[in-house]
Amino acid sequence: MFSGDMATADEILRRSLTDEVGVSKGSVSGSEEFHVLAVDDSFVDRKVIERLLKISSCKVTVVESGSRALQYLGLDGEKSSVGFNDLKINLIMTDYSMPGMTGYELLKKIKESSAFREIPVVIMSSENILTRIDRCLEEGAEEYIIKPVKLSDVKRIKDVIMGGDGK
Repeated sequence: MFSGDMATADEILRRSLTDEVGVSKGSVSGSEEFHVLAVDDSFVDRKVIERLLKISSCKVTVVESGSRALQYLGLDGEKSSVGFNDLKINLIMTDYSMPGMTGYELLKKIKESSAFREIPVVIMSSENILTRIDRCLEEGAEEYIIKPVKLSDVKRIKDVIMGGDGK
């Protein structure tokens, strides 16, 4: 008998794919979708954040590392697979602790870029370390969220960014 208590990654993905049709009919006005680049080295965390963003009527691109995010944005020195004019990102959400390049290092590279410095960056972490939070905010992060990320976090951030209210 199926308990239903613990959803496997396959079930989450399947639900995500079957719900996508309903979610894409969300309340995003016009043809401009709110596009979020989500960066996390954890498969489960990527699926969770992708699901929360899609429920919130966002277009989501997920990558598994800071270097992949830089590749996607065309900031890795290589030719971007997506032209800058075609790339409309409204928000970048990144995990802080990732191998190779931390979310803090990714934040710094984005804020040093002339093409993407205005894009809000939200840092996510399971660790509530005040000095780390302060450092990220001083470097230009829009917000620092303690995991697990909740739907209310995503909705609040999207409202702030779309409303342009700042903090």
